[in-house]
Amino acid sequence: MNVPLGGIWLWLPLLLTWLTPEVSSSWWYMRATGGSSRVMCDNVPGLVSRQRQLCHRHPDVMRAIGLGVAEWTAECQHQFRQHRWNCNTLDRDHSLFGRVLLRSSRESAFVYAISSAGVVFAITRACSQGELKSCSCDPKKKGSAKDSKGTFDWGGCSDNIDYGIKFARAFADAKERKGKDARALMNLHNNRAGRKAVKRFLKQECKCHGVSGSCTLRTCWLAMADFRKTGDYLWRKYNGAIQVVMNQDGTGFTVANKRFKKPTKNDLVYFENSPDYCIRDREAGSLGTAGRVCNLTSRGMDSCEVMCCGRGYDTSHVTRMTKCECKFHWCCAVRCQDCLEALDVHTCKAPKSADWTTPT
Repeated sequence: MNVPLGGIWLWLPLLLTWLTPEVSSSWWYMRATGGSSRVMCDNVPGLVSRQRQLCHRHPDVMRAIGLGVAEWTAECQHQFRQHRWNCNTLDRDHSLFGRVLLRSSRESAFVYAISSAGVVFAITRACSQGELKSCSCDPKKKGSAKDSKGTFDWGGCSDNIDYGIKFARAFADAKERKGKDARALMNLHNNRAGRKAVKRFLKQECKCHGVSGSCTLRTCWLAMADFRKTGDYLWRKYNGAIQVVMNQDGTGFTVANKRFKKPTKNDLVYFENSPDYCIRDREAGSLGTAGRVCNLTSRGMDSCEVMCCGRGYDTSHVTRMTKCECKFHWCCAVRCQDCLEALDVHTCKAPKSADWTTPT
C-alpha cells in the first residue's frame, strides 16, 4: 500500500532534514543565522494551514524540536543497530529514508512513533528549562499530596508533559486529520502510541528536608525518564506490532489475522509486510547490507548468516588502541595503559550486482 510522495510525513519541517536537501538547508540556515521564522515556515512544502499557523506563532518550539531531531534519530539507529535496516540513510540521497516511510510497514510505524515521542520529549524538556515563552513547569503540581511514603509537597519543577503532548498532537496530527485514507489512520495511531510512551515513564523524584536529611519534610516533582526507556519500550512494541486492515466502514482497523488480539492504543500497527532489506532497492528505501559488520558467533539478527542474507562475508584483520591493565590507585583514580588489540572484522559481501534494483 503505497501513498503519493506529497502525502508522506511533511507534518514536521525538522524531519525533512532527512528527506529533502533543499528544505534541510533552509532550516539549518535559519538555525545558524537566526533568520526569520516566517521565511522558514512559509517555505516548507506540504504544511496544512494549521501547521503553518503554529510554526509562525511558536518559532521557539520549532527550534526546540530541531534540537531533538538528532536525539531521536540516534535512538532509532540504536534500536535497529543489529538489523538489516538500521534506520540510516545515504548522505548523498536523503530521500531514501522517505522511501521507507512511503511503505505502511513495521519500520514506518516505529519511525512515526519514535519521532512523535521525540517531539514530546524535546518540547517538554525545553519547557522545564525555561526556553519557551508559551510554557514552563507543570502549573498543576502545587500544594500537598500523599504517596506510599506519606505526605509531601509539590515543588521543584515538574515536567509539563501535558503541554508537550498537546502541542505535538496539534502539530503532528494536523495533516493526517486532513486525510481520510487508511495510511492517515495508521499514522495517527502510531503518533499517539509514541506520545503515550513518553508519559508512561514519567517518574516522581523527591528531596528530603530535615535534620541530617531525616525526611521529616519532602519536596517532590515529576520528571521524564531518560529517552532510552521510551526507545526500549517502543522497540518491544515494534517486535509485537499488529498487522491490520481497514474495517468495512473505513473508520478504523481490524486485525488482518483473526488469531491475534485487537491492537490497543499503546500498540504499533502496520498494513504491509516489510521487504527483506538485503539488497539496495530504491523503491523500498533499502540500502542493503553489503559492507555491514556482522557477528560471526551470534545466532541473532546481527549474525553473519542473517545479516549477509546468505551471501557470505569478508574478513579483515585490524588493530585498535584499547585501555588495558587498569589499576585502582588510592585515592581515587583508575590508571590504564594503552594497548594494541588485534581482531578480525567480518563484513557482508555485496551481491553480484551492486546497483539499485528497479522493479519490472
